[in-house]
Amino acid sequence: MPSPINLSVVVPVYNEQESVVPLYQRIREACDPLSIAYEIVFVDDGSRDRTFQILEGLHETDEAVVRVVRFRRNYGQTAAMVAGFRAARGKIVVSMDGDLQNDPKDIPAFLRKMKEGYDVVCGWRKNRKDKFLSRKLPSKVANWLIGKITGVPIHDNGCSLKAYTSEVIKRVPLYAEMHRFIPAMSTLTGARIAEIVVRHHARQFGKSKYGISRAWRVFLDLFLIKMLVGFSSKPALWFSSLSVPAILFGFGCAISILFIEKPGIVLPVLSLLFWLMAGHLIAMGILGEMILKTGTFFPTRMLAQGTVAQKGHLL
Repeated sequence: MPSPINLSVVVPVYNEQESVVPLYQRIREACDPLSIAYEIVFVDDGSRDRTFQILEGLHETDEAVVRVVRFRRNYGQTAAMVAGFRAARGKIVVSMDGDLQNDPKDIPAFLRKMKEGYDVVCGWRKNRKDKFLSRKLPSKVANWLIGKITGVPIHDNGCSLKAYTSEVIKRVPLYAEMHRFIPAMSTLTGARIAEIVVRHHARQFGKSKYGISRAWRVFLDLFLIKMLVGFSSKPALWFSSLSVPAILFGFGCAISILFIEKPGIVLPVLSLLFWLMAGHLIAMGILGEMILKTGTFFPTRMLAQGTVAQKGHLL
């Protein structure tokens, strides 16, 4: 009977044909001395170069360690990470980028931190080797906003190098572009979170798939995260707060009728619609409280976007 897997290293890759072999070698060099059973799960996110063929070769030569998930087309980093998390068999799951900017030598430090009782350990690229205006400055602003809005003060939410317990990461609902919000989303499961400083290297091959143009997605996802975190703790209060503007607009329309000689039908209808909207939001809050009390709150059951079976296959 094969020994249980202690560690899974999940690596999403997209058009990284020059990087995958050196990264595989560095992960082996970092994990072999640990004397634990581990696996490397590469997720090919629909690469158009020779990335998958190279990964397939690595799997054939090192089938005991290397596993490969392949998407039929590019679905994005979050979907790739989710597929990797689902395929992972280890008790501890470490995620990292496939462009050689994260350093596998930090993996032992993550494992030591996890032994202190943490469920999620985040990497902090304190000395980040990226361009200031296009990468570092937007990242600083986004991390500050994420910390303020979610209440989880992580220095570097965008760092893919993180470690998780399997039972926590498999329960975190992830979809769209929400991989950068894993620490905040993991609080829905009651996870204990820590942070350690990690190495960061300049990109050696290819070009970055990210830039300042993606900032707007971060801000849109922030609103969703705030709603999910707020809803998970006090749904009635959250939806009641959303109903306040509708109530005020409804009263405004109703009061305006008193000062207009011939108000017509528009203002009364608008007033009624705003009040109905407010009543609907309040009812949603009450329903949310009832769902929360019965222990069936949706984030713990929500399916992440895509699965291995739907989007590709597993080697």
